[in-house]
Amino acid sequence: MVKGFLRILCLSTSVFSSEVFSFAPHALPRGPSLILRSSAEDDVLQNPITSFMNNFKIQRQPATPVESEEERLKRLKREELLTLEEKEVERALKVKEDAIPYLLLLALQFLPLIGSDRIESITYFWGVATATVYVGGRQVTLEESEERVTSENALYAPIGASVSIGLLYVLIKAGFNPGALYAFGVTIFGALAISDIGVPLLRNVLPNSFAEAKVKVPGSISKSLGFGDEDLPLDGLTTLILGIGCTAAYWAPVAMEQKFLVSNVIAWALAMTSLGAISLGSFQTAAILLAGLFCYDIFWVFGTDVMMTVATKVEAPVKFLYTAPPPAEGAEMREYPFSVLGLGDIVIPGLFVRFMSKLDAALQPAKFSYFGAATAAYAFGLSACFVINEITHSGQPALLYLDPACIGSAIAVGAANGQLQDVWNFEESESED
Repeated sequence: MVKGFLRILCLSTSVFSSEVFSFAPHALPRGPSLILRSSAEDDVLQNPITSFMNNFKIQRQPATPVESEEERLKRLKREELLTLEEKEVERALKVKEDAIPYLLLLALQFLPLIGSDRIESITYFWGVATATVYVGGRQVTLEESEERVTSENALYAPIGASVSIGLLYVLIKAGFNPGALYAFGVTIFGALAISDIGVPLLRNVLPNSFAEAKVKVPGSISKSLGFGDEDLPLDGLTTLILGIGCTAAYWAPVAMEQKFLVSNVIAWALAMTSLGAISLGSFQTAAILLAGLFCYDIFWVFGTDVMMTVATKVEAPVKFLYTAPPPAEGAEMREYPFSVLGLGDIVIPGLFVRFMSKLDAALQPAKFSYFGAATAAYAFGLSACFVINEITHSGQPALLYLDPACIGSAIAVGAANGQLQDVWNFEESESED
């Protein structure tokens, strides 16, 4: 607009300086070719500049070519791939920023080589769970929107979970073990989760040429698999192969004691994917969900043998395992050779911790970070769970300790920041999902 105004001002100045009124060429209406010429008398009276401006020809502007449907689809595909690549770069940068917790997760996988005593298993579970909640809460996802939990979903979640675990328990007691079928479905999703989570990790390990490389795939194979493009990214194909390899290793005919870390890798990928795909939507919805599952966990662990039966009889990568210490001399062998931390004990409070990062972005607290406080509260709650477990020597419902710690941290930090009412009423807008 400013450039147009200056252009008009310059033309007006040149016209008025010769005391002849004229029109700028671009002010004429566009249409068929038109020739405007001044009369001979006007040519004599006007100066050379004005004569030049009055002797011109307006040419018809070439028509803009119409984009075909095929061209439009190709253009949209290029734009989609460009947006996807920008997201992948952002994901890789976030992984690089959080390199220390990711390296901690890697180092913990070597802990079973040191020993299987109780201290090693507690260190493993605590480190993996806390680091996963932290990096999962900070990760960048490819999807623009997340699956939003409504207050109705949160209210009925304990009921749905109770029906599911109750059905598994009934099937087990009836002599039918649904573990193989359940594990098959989980490992398929696990392979896809590894292929997704693995891309930004590999981009931080391998050179840039790896991220830029493409693999030519026959068109028939590409279309049959639904890729829609014959040139596929090498990093995505590599992580997909790794995911399929982990699934194949999980189903290898060897004892679980020799492959439990593979099961843990699949469970970790599922946890990370879940944390990035689901949004709690509002603080009140988060409070309803955590309160309901708090009661669910307590009832099924303390009130019945359902939780322990399902956790030990259904073998699937929906839990973290660590080989149990050998029994004391003269003691009976354990029926189940692993210590267990359920996937839900990471994902459920982890969703709340990730939600706290959105409070930080929206409320801009002056004193304390909601995300930092929630992460610390999770670590404290899990520590309390392990301490009580050591004292009582009985299984503990982890959400009994984790949910109050997480909710309490948000309320305490909200009060300290003078934003308690804002925290309670906070709700993500649709554009943030």
